[in-house]
Amino acid sequence: MSSFVSNFKALASEKTHDLRHRQFIRTALRGYEAARDRRKGAFRSWESARQSAAETKWQAINHLDAHLVALTAKLEARGTKVHWASTAAQAREIIAQILRDKKARSIIKSKAMTSEEIHLNHALEQEGFTVVESDLGEFIVQLRRETPYHIVFPSMHLTRGEIKDLFQRELGDAPSDNPEDLTMVARRVMRQKYIAADVGFTGANFAIAETGMISITENEGNARLTAALPKTMVTLLGIEKVLPRFADLALFLPMLATAGAGQPMTCYNTMYSGPRQPGEVDGPEEWHVVLLDNRRTELLADVEQRDALHCIRCGACLNVCPIFRNVGGHTYGTTYSGPIGSVITPHLRGLQDWKHLSNASSLCGACTETCPVKIDLHHHLLHNRRNASVSKPAFFERMAYQVFGIVANEPKFWWLAKKIGWLTQPFQKLVKGSALDPAKAWTKTRDLPPMPQETFKDWWENRK
Repeated sequence: MSSFVSNFKALASEKTHDLRHRQFIRTALRGYEAARDRRKGAFRSWESARQSAAETKWQAINHLDAHLVALTAKLEARGTKVHWASTAAQAREIIAQILRDKKARSIIKSKAMTSEEIHLNHALEQEGFTVVESDLGEFIVQLRRETPYHIVFPSMHLTRGEIKDLFQRELGDAPSDNPEDLTMVARRVMRQKYIAADVGFTGANFAIAETGMISITENEGNARLTAALPKTMVTLLGIEKVLPRFADLALFLPMLATAGAGQPMTCYNTMYSGPRQPGEVDGPEEWHVVLLDNRRTELLADVEQRDALHCIRCGACLNVCPIFRNVGGHTYGTTYSGPIGSVITPHLRGLQDWKHLSNASSLCGACTETCPVKIDLHHHLLHNRRNASVSKPAFFERMAYQVFGIVANEPKFWWLAKKIGWLTQPFQKLVKGSALDPAKAWTKTRDLPPMPQETFKDWWENRK
């Protein structure tokens, strides 16, 4: 058993038995579905909007090469420096080199899950750079030296009291556990960081091929300050974030807000098209955009599952997932948790090491039903399970299916198995839960159904 699997099982067992944690997460998400459904009413037809979004993303992903070329050409025409990163290591080196060239020491960051994906903060800190997260939730988990708990709500697992104690310990200032007071503490600290920062770092929600723009969506205004105050701006985005047309944002911006947080529209939606131009009074003097592949093109080559690249990182599938609500975000041990993380992580980080995430699902289909771009999530979990077993089947599983194939294909063996199968019942009870139990993981919490002493065919004959 790999360390990833054992860590997942240990944390899942711990969290599912932690009733306080489970209740806290359920309380945090309790009002989500009601708020989301109220906002759906603002659309003339939510299902038609989902279909339109899915078709737009299909067009974007299936013509990704052309859209990336158009995006790059328009960005470079306005003075933006575009970099292509095939791997996480290459992306880290590109960004580090930009910082070295600018002789930067302090970096202020807005929310960017792609930076979490490539472990950017750790790499930069190892080189001596000071990196500060400006998103309040990200800032809180950074102070705790944790990874984000949720794609959209990084610190949703913490109470106000825990945040107050954290600010008192790390910042020496926490007048109360009132959310507004705590926010003002973070704001005072953050304003000094903005002023001192040499480089501002952002992620991106969408990239528009038609106009060569990057769209950033946020609720706090921190990304705008991150982009406006430092002289140099760096943006890291996955290549799948491209949309064909500027008009597509009219659908995707309200859809992202509705699906992600039950909002009519996120508070701040900003489009960036280049560094500061002559005559402009604000904005960065230099802007670098790093386009990240990191095995996305391998997923693109998979016709069966490439629609996983349609994801707009709204977090809706996490919010409705019964597994996520019970085991929590950190249990997954990877950047992207919940159903979408269980689908794409095996592609991004290796199928055999991460195949267990695809088994951490009830296959209820709630994720597929809520996805605003209609990704077939729960079927992709089945696809991952199948691909893992085909590429590297477990020894006992392979033997079991070989024996079953022999028995099922030979009538006399099948007849004999039906006649004497019930005799295995005492053996099943004897080995249940022990090392000899081949179904230990299943029988640990349930009983195998008793095998009848009479087949249905025999019962029917005797009844007549």
